[in-house]
Amino acid sequence: MSEERSRARSRGGGFNCLVVAIAAVTVVVGMLVGAGYFVLDRMSGPVVGSGCRVALDGAEIELSVEQAANAATIAGVAFERGLPKKAVVIAFATVFQESDFMNLPGGDRDSVGLFQQRPSMGWGEVEQLLDPVFAAGAFYDGLVEVPGYQDLPVHEAAQAVQRSADGFAYDQHEDEARILAAAFTGEVPGAVYCWYPDAEARPPAVEAADEELRRVYGVSADASDGGAPTGDRGWSMAAWAVAHAQHFGLGSVTQDDRVWTAEQGAEGWTTVEEAAPALRFDAAG
Repeated sequence: MSEERSRARSRGGGFNCLVVAIAAVTVVVGMLVGAGYFVLDRMSGPVVGSGCRVALDGAEIELSVEQAANAATIAGVAFERGLPKKAVVIAFATVFQESDFMNLPGGDRDSVGLFQQRPSMGWGEVEQLLDPVFAAGAFYDGLVEVPGYQDLPVHEAAQAVQRSADGFAYDQHEDEARILAAAFTGEVPGAVYCWYPDAEARPPAVEAADEELRRVYGVSADASDGGAPTGDRGWSMAAWAVAHAQHFGLGSVTQDDRVWTAEQGAEGWTTVEEAAPALRFDAAG
């Protein structure tokens, strides 16, 4: 790969994905129990239209459905490659800065996609880089070549891959990246939920969802496939299914003893009487 990477996009301060309901926001900084990082306590706005929320221990980050789906895919590719959560944190901090988790068709010079990777710099063809699975894999390919990346500060590891104009810009996204990584890697079960109007639901495509899940994670939700997703991986896959529920017309997602339904999506996950033996998602309607 060439040493030159995509130029960091200016974000003008603040995060577009954070929705703040009041002008004066009290930011409470504390340690997330057992996780070892700071979290930000933010007031969230009313539930309208479609969207997704990451909520855990006093921290709330709101995302569009597209942003959540992309975050889930980036985390899933890390599982498929057997990478640690630190790799996901680094990837998330990078994508916060480069595209705000939007799969951009263009950018600085010939940069495209979530990571604003440049075809002219050897990252891949445009069509490939606009595929979140391929783009995430290309980023991780570069990351694992960085000696001791797990011991580096997040922004330094990101810069070692991206070679951007201002590598320190990734540092401003570390706290949010750690929160999202805890949710989308399944470290905190049930931290991701989404909602959308019935009018935006699509015809059910459960088999297609399972096929895409296999492409992302390397294993499907079907226990007979050798996957039987449990633990962190199971909850990461459940978060992926919820974030993609609108696209694939899924009406419910069940993992362990909890269920999310499209009908009551904004209420998050609820407890059920019997625990599911494996991840299960069903068609809407």
